[in-house]
Amino acid sequence: MERSRIPQFYKLSLQQRVRAVHERGLVNEEDYRLLSSGEHTLSPSRADKMIENVVGVLGLPMGLGLNFKVNGRDYVVPMAVEEPSIVAAISSAAKLARPSGGFEVESTEPILIGQIQVVDMAHPARAQSAIMQRKDEIINLANSLHPKMVARGGGAQGLEVHMHRSPSTGMEMLVVHLLVNTCDAMGANLVNTMCEGVASLVESITEGKVFLRILSNLTDRAVVRAKAIYKLEHLAGKGFDGEQVRDGIILANDLAVVDPYRAATHNKGIMNGIDAVALATGNDWRAIEAAAHAYAARNGQYSSLTRWYKDAEGNLVGELEVPMKVGTVGGPLQSNPSVAINHRMLDVNSARELAEIMGAVGLAQNFSALRALVTDGIQQGHMTLHARSVAMAAGTPAHLFGTVVDRLIESGDIKIWKAHEILQEVESQAGAATPMVTDTLDKAGSHEMGVGHGKAILLGEHAVVYGSHALAAPVPLAIQAKIDESSSDGVDIIIPRWGVEQRLHQREEQRQSFEKPIALILEKLGLIERDMRIEIFPSVPRAMGLGSSAAVAVAIIRALDIHYHLGLSDEEVNGLAYECEKVAHGTPSGIDNTLATYGRFLLYKKGEPPVKRYVQPQGEIPLVIGMSGVESLTAKMVARVNQAWTRNPDMYERIFKEIDGLALAGVDAVENGKLEQLGEMMNVCQGLLNALQVSCWEVEEMVQIARNNGALGAKLTGGGGGGSFIALCPDNPQRVVSALNEAGYRAMEVVIGG
Repeated sequence: MERSRIPQFYKLSLQQRVRAVHERGLVNEEDYRLLSSGEHTLSPSRADKMIENVVGVLGLPMGLGLNFKVNGRDYVVPMAVEEPSIVAAISSAAKLARPSGGFEVESTEPILIGQIQVVDMAHPARAQSAIMQRKDEIINLANSLHPKMVARGGGAQGLEVHMHRSPSTGMEMLVVHLLVNTCDAMGANLVNTMCEGVASLVESITEGKVFLRILSNLTDRAVVRAKAIYKLEHLAGKGFDGEQVRDGIILANDLAVVDPYRAATHNKGIMNGIDAVALATGNDWRAIEAAAHAYAARNGQYSSLTRWYKDAEGNLVGELEVPMKVGTVGGPLQSNPSVAINHRMLDVNSARELAEIMGAVGLAQNFSALRALVTDGIQQGHMTLHARSVAMAAGTPAHLFGTVVDRLIESGDIKIWKAHEILQEVESQAGAATPMVTDTLDKAGSHEMGVGHGKAILLGEHAVVYGSHALAAPVPLAIQAKIDESSSDGVDIIIPRWGVEQRLHQREEQRQSFEKPIALILEKLGLIERDMRIEIFPSVPRAMGLGSSAAVAVAIIRALDIHYHLGLSDEEVNGLAYECEKVAHGTPSGIDNTLATYGRFLLYKKGEPPVKRYVQPQGEIPLVIGMSGVESLTAKMVARVNQAWTRNPDMYERIFKEIDGLALAGVDAVENGKLEQLGEMMNVCQGLLNALQVSCWEVEEMVQIARNNGALGAKLTGGGGGGSFIALCPDNPQRVVSALNEAGYRAMEVVIGG
């Protein structure tokens, strides 16, 4: 198992991430307990012992940089940072570097410089010569002050003398540089002590007066050099081929080499990654920043810390050289429990190893920033995450969060005041609607928006593929889409809530899975040559068994119909959406696209043509939808059931017949308000779906939590293998929602029918 590779990590809930880290052995049992409970956070009482005048503790998000391979070893890199996109950016950059071996990093000994300033000398040149003649005596005295450091292989190991002229008085100043190997300590206090300790000896040798004696944060004797290679095929994307991205990155870096105004922003981006690791590991990020920027100006003009160029094979090569003096022992590790956990998770053996990892992180961050700049632009990449931060700062409740984010992005004015304004509008529009309804009200009524409905299957999953009935209902979640003319060539696809910002590839073999149905729609409607921007606003979560792919297809088809005045009927929309479902899932039943198109409660049976019977519930049916956080790939689960059915058709046909009977009986329960009977049928159906091997432990856990908290029935909905579940909760659905959320799942209340 590759230590730093945790696929789909960002899609897990917080508790699931902590669990995944523990299961991989990255944290021990006690660290797992502390992370799960939140007890690792620095307490005010501990903080009071660290600095003066403490009144509280400031928190920062702590994330994990994944996919890192440095000098052949895998690392999970803790990062403490408040700015969105940094952790995701370095993880992506590290992943793209892995096929070429990851990052090669080398470092020099961890030397820290102590400075002893001497003034008022009668003969400065003679004083300089005298210091060099007696340098061993000075070094030995310095080491006598810290014999344990010498025993560990460190201590004062060299001495230099520099002469400067005071710009204010014109007098000569002699500065002694004491070169100290601080091993795994940051070493500031150690070096300062040595400088103080040898000051009297330096005064007697120079016959001058020692003034300052303190370390220098320009740690140019502790330097890290990192290198990474990116192959052309891994650079392509967002409508650009690999050569365009490579050459663009090289050109962007060239500007930072010659222009200090660009170099300042360029190097700040490098430090975005390095500082985040420094904070997470208890290191002095201010000293690291000072050293980096001073080093960038070492040749008389401030310049880039990186170099990007093309190698003989045409690959993109990046190199970073930066001073990096850090420590892995010392006060913060003992005083801050989060720092101690991070060091154990990182699992480094020395300060040099930590410095090398930080160099790799800095180079990775620089690559991601440059790649974004030369493709879609940095602002495009930050927009969604920035909008999420602003919506959170405005106090947006969870059930309105996605709507406020979408409308912020659409407004183009991503400010807190604007988020407050949008939130007030959405809340007033929502009125007494349920939380799940309010998430789409603001857009669903727009004449310019195409709408596709999400769905929940109450009874009949998988069996419906084999000709059995299924009972399903639209949920008050929708996906909307709108079409705008574009001045750029091609088709841009923007789905802010899913983090998709992609240009439709012209060549079919280059298209990603989500692009293929969109290309099919455009080809079938004769619009593939048009330049346009397709913007999609999903309230249906992706790959969670709630019909997102069909809802996206229907929303796009209807948006195109509206924008280009195509005059499509519902039947034509449904038929084209079904073709998209074939591309996405292989052998779909057709129920998802039918619900997405017509948006009505129905009993469905596959056929040519399919049988649809619309169902009228007696009163409202209150459900709780819970999401496992594990993406459900319908095509994969359908194929698994098909393989089992092929091996043992008689047994599986009996299971399908049982499910068919439940779906038919469910119609009577729905139309006559027999909710207890409907709940029992859902429970039985869950058992049969488990027998089909399409459930998973996350769904089973959610089902049990719901039943324990008063649900009449609970079962998976959709393809299974993760995804979502539904629970019938006529009494106190909020209790079920709270219990599921506390267990680390995402849950919300909906009402169907009525």
